[in-house]
Amino acid sequence: MKVQCAICDRIDELPEDLPLAKKLRNRPIHTYMCPECHDRIEERTNQRLATGQFIFYKSSPLIENEF
Repeated sequence: MKVQCAICDRIDELPEDLPLAKKLRNRPIHTYMCPECHDRIEERTNQRLATGQFIFYKSSPLIENEF
């Protein structure tokens, strides 16, 4: 299955039997990101978290206040 990265427009070939290929095929709203872009975003997010000025919200503050 040919897939295109949503960020850098690189075209990769995924084997048809991978769970990711099935997810992309059955749910068109999901997008593919190449490993290089994924690693780059992960690295930069971790750098922002390390500065202490970036707050990473994993859930809604309203939900946290209810508990």
